Amino acid sequence: MLSPGVSDDGAAQASHVQVRLYPRARLRGGGARVHALGLDPDQHHRHHAATRSHRVPLPDVPAVARRHARPRAPRPAQPAEGAREEARIEGRRAVTTHDPAEARRVHEVNRRKTFAIISHPDAGKTTLTEKLLLYGGVIQLAGAVKAKRGRAAAVSDWMEMERERGISITTSVLQFPYRGLQMNLLDTPGHADFSEDTYRTLHAVDGAVMLLDCAKGVEAQTKKLFRVCKQRAIPIFSFVNKMDRPGRDAFELIGEVESVLGIGVYPITWPIFRSGVFRGVYHRLEHQVYLFDAKDATSSAAGGSEKAAVKTSGLDDPRLMEELGDEGYKQLRDEAELLDAAGDSFDTAKFERGEVSPMFFGSAINNFGLEAFLESFIKLMPAPPPRETTGGALAATDAHFSGFVFKIQSNMDRAHRDRVAFVRVCSGRFERGMKCKHVRTKREIRLANPTQFVAQERNVVDEAFAGDVLGVYDPGVFEIGDTITDGPEFAFEEIPSFAPEHFARLVMADPLRRKQLQKGIEQLAQEGTIQLYRPPDARAGDIVLGAVGQLQLEVVKHRLKAEYEVEVRYEGINVMHARWITRKDGADVDLQALARARPGLVVVDVRGRPVVLFSGDWQLNGAVNDLPEYNFLETARGVVMRKD
Repeated sequence: MLSPGVSDDGAAQASHVQVRLYPRARLRGGGARVHALGLDPDQHHRHHAATRSHRVPLPDVPAVARRHARPRAPRPAQPAEGAREEARIEGRRAVTTHDPAEARRVHEVNRRKTFAIISHPDAGKTTLTEKLLLYGGVIQLAGAVKAKRGRAAAVSDWMEMERERGISITTSVLQFPYRGLQMNLLDTPGHADFSEDTYRTLHAVDGAVMLLDCAKGVEAQTKKLFRVCKQRAIPIFSFVNKMDRPGRDAFELIGEVESVLGIGVYPITWPIFRSGVFRGVYHRLEHQVYLFDAKDATSSAAGGSEKAAVKTSGLDDPRLMEELGDEGYKQLRDEAELLDAAGDSFDTAKFERGEVSPMFFGSAINNFGLEAFLESFIKLMPAPPPRETTGGALAATDAHFSGFVFKIQSNMDRAHRDRVAFVRVCSGRFERGMKCKHVRTKREIRLANPTQFVAQERNVVDEAFAGDVLGVYDPGVFEIGDTITDGPEFAFEEIPSFAPEHFARLVMADPLRRKQLQKGIEQLAQEGTIQLYRPPDARAGDIVLGAVGQLQLEVVKHRLKAEYEVEVRYEGINVMHARWITRKDGADVDLQALARARPGLVVVDVRGRPVVLFSGDWQLNGAVNDLPEYNFLETARGVVMRKD
């Protein structure tokens, strides 16, 4: 069989896949609809006559070229000896360049895969994250999610409270190599109380893996996070987890994803059952069966729970019947033909726009199905795309370095009381010690000793490219959403703040620790851990906190004690709503005049933006009617460029 990128006469060609989208056909299982892959005739390899599915060699071309290049043209003549030629991507157009620096940027950008995992709590997100690190060779043993004596803690859950409770509280950055690629995984909190941190993180990724529990399907938090991904139009992979446990029908799950989330689904692997017991997955593109061995379920080695793949020439191969038995084979054959009967092709363009999701089945805790998922992931996941700025779209391969701050974390190193700004690199080449402009303040800053991460562990790096995440020492200069660049001045899309749903008044146990409280609560608010409100002339003790969920308030209380040695308690406060205030004519808000109008409790947030706290709907609605010259906003965006 020919390898991708080699023609019948042996001449090397650029690998590519041309795809078509066919009308969907309705399938059984709650109105579920599934897709079948097809391929252009010139790419057809060894098609077995008895099956309607095609063997599709996924493209081994650089991701940027696959995403943006036009249909393949005849290969140009080779440049003179010593010249370097690479594909340069500008928007949707591929051009050639002889610039070695640019050629290297293109090569490095193609190697980056920056993504997050989204899920409802307890779907297995932390487990999947750690198993990916196992495959990347970063760790040798995955930690138990629940803290128990004698067990390792999860690498991605580095904060003390995370280890105690077995939940992810803050975003961790996990960077690891895999098959010559640089994988940048941003592990986000799954709990709904920390959804704002997750929202900010999803602004920094180029794709997402949606993790589903096979028994529960699409859950509440999954819906919320999916909507964020859909708004950004990023590619989404689906992985149905816990297949070794009793669960729902696969067709039913696909139907729920399509109807509830409004995204097409194409199953690349398909679950195999024998007498209702999970036996493995059938890879529809490779025509291979991967069998699940329950006795290997405790194996901690990557791939330790998979037997060697049973290679078949198609669904008529007699070896399938030997492995699955009559009942299991018949069920697989019927379901595979039902999938193929849909007649749809996998549309790469729709996938990259977030309109179609390739689906995989497996068991993360048993390492089953992960290798098949990873191999498809690295071939389908796009490289960093252009990003919108105030100056227009900016290509990842642009010569000028740029990035934005999407997260700030204090006290990752308790011994040094440090503060780190997480910067997503969006273009150019970052060099250690380089100088760049902090756009919001118009100051020139030097980025010394940048670090990359595996959770809390850091390594100093000398260079980085688009898609990478850097940790930069923050002396109190950065805010979430800040843009830095060594080129012309512009700003990336702003990251909004959201109105909280829970409020409490913070009270100190020891008034002599007021200074420590002031520092601690302001740093936590600047991180986005909590929203801080004070009257404009407030003393340090006049503090109202706002949070998306009650657990956020517990985290703040815990961190103030553990990191700043300040004990606090909360008192109830009669507040139901918070709204940021702006004038409709664009003028500055006069806080004293606003307070005299008595719309509610007038305060400012940690950035000095005016906010009004309301005790109920009637007070909020009354203020909106009585003060038509003001905007009452549920979301606020920070200032990203100072006006001269």
